[in-house]
Amino acid sequence: MRKRPSRALVPALAASALFLAVGCSADPGQSSAAARTPDAGASATTTANSDQPLAVAAAPAAAATSTAVARPGTAGGKARKTSLKVKSYDSHTRRAVISTVAKGTSSPSPTGTPTPAGTATPGRTAVGDVIASAPAPGAPDGLLAKVTKVIGETTDGTEVQTAPTTLDTLLGDGDAKGTVPVDPASFDVERLLPDVKVSWAKTGDIHSGPEGTKVPLGSLRVDVATKVATAEGAPASADASVSGFVQVKPEVDFSYGGGASTASTASTASDGSTASGPGAAYLGVSGDWTSQWALKGRAGATAKPVRLPFAKLHADPVLQVGPIPVVVNLDLTCYFEISGDGRVTVDVEQDLKGDFKAGGTFGTAAGWTPVNESHMDSSPVRTSVTTAGSVKAALGAQATVGLYGAVGVTADLAPYLRGEAAGTVAATTPVGSGAKSDVAASGSWALYGGLDLSGTLQIQLAIFGTPVIQHAIPLGTLHREWKLADGKM
Repeated sequence: MRKRPSRALVPALAASALFLAVGCSADPGQSSAAARTPDAGASATTTANSDQPLAVAAAPAAAATSTAVARPGTAGGKARKTSLKVKSYDSHTRRAVISTVAKGTSSPSPTGTPTPAGTATPGRTAVGDVIASAPAPGAPDGLLAKVTKVIGETTDGTEVQTAPTTLDTLLGDGDAKGTVPVDPASFDVERLLPDVKVSWAKTGDIHSGPEGTKVPLGSLRVDVATKVATAEGAPASADASVSGFVQVKPEVDFSYGGGASTASTASTASDGSTASGPGAAYLGVSGDWTSQWALKGRAGATAKPVRLPFAKLHADPVLQVGPIPVVVNLDLTCYFEISGDGRVTVDVEQDLKGDFKAGGTFGTAAGWTPVNESHMDSSPVRTSVTTAGSVKAALGAQATVGLYGAVGVTADLAPYLRGEAAGTVAATTPVGSGAKSDVAASGSWALYGGLDLSGTLQIQLAIFGTPVIQHAIPLGTLHREWKLADGKM
């Protein structure tokens, strides 16, 4: 399986988180217009409808290498799907080779010379073109760039110098809004512990994972079972372990509302040009969540939480926004985390079901603001606490979601169990042979379930064409806790 370096963080989730990838989409403005299109020389095949909002859907498999081109500031320069392809890209020099693929048995090149079927001909591109490409050689996260110089022709196509740009140069004053499920089979998985199992199910009765594992359609499940350090001085019978699974049905939420043209919302691109920017935008990750997990024994805990990731997952779903391939980069890191005083022994298990959404929404009045929601129902399967002390353990996911390799949102969803016990033990040993000791114990204990949802909005969200975020914006922490059980001892 392909292993990719972890991006600065989602668990969103999240992997999550988890997975750690969320979204109640911002309602875009009602202005409608098409994205911009290039001139006829760009071999256009599809053009945005200027009278309708742009549809947002998962790109079909046939569009896995699709490219859209716009030529802002020119007549007929709105975005359209083309037969141009990014043949290669060098992220260090920002140089790309653009080509077209000849179809049929013979096809004329721009010079009029026939070319064999399936061979590349020089790409028809010019300075000022904005290119949006699905993942391509050298650009595994997709490519969104503006052509700043045409260097010359090569055997593979036209070599060009590019510079970063923003989505508003393609979407213009168009409107787009949609929520797209992520194919669970598209995730690359890196297992960080030995006993980690990954399962998923998709339409067509296609299933992957251990035999007998039941996974709902469109869901991804990660199981883990591992021993954790036992507290110093704990008896052998108090060996500590964590086991269970995280199951998520991830979705990407995307919206864009064009029409912002005031000076206060205008943004300056890296090449010095000024774009009007959108009037509204949203990027996030959301989904259904199910987890079942258990903590047993006396874990060697400290006051500061110790986090142990056990799986990293990555996917690059392509959203088809009208004619434009918008590449979303989703990372999910599943983990467990333990803190406490190392004195309490527990045997607890909890089922948890619900949903979550986390992301950033933009409006011209408030700028970027966080969206942070989760609704969970839990039920204890078994509960037991002995000795005095406290412990807290989370099984969660951290997710990051971004566009074209630029991380925009980090979300961390951490459902947890918390146990505490308080009491005294008094022992009296009489003097003399044969005397029996008198031991009395009293106290109380309680178990709690809870969840924390936190994260940040990153500066790279300016890829929409909105004003640059000067500093990372915290999502804030959504905190909920409920009692599972209590008792006396």
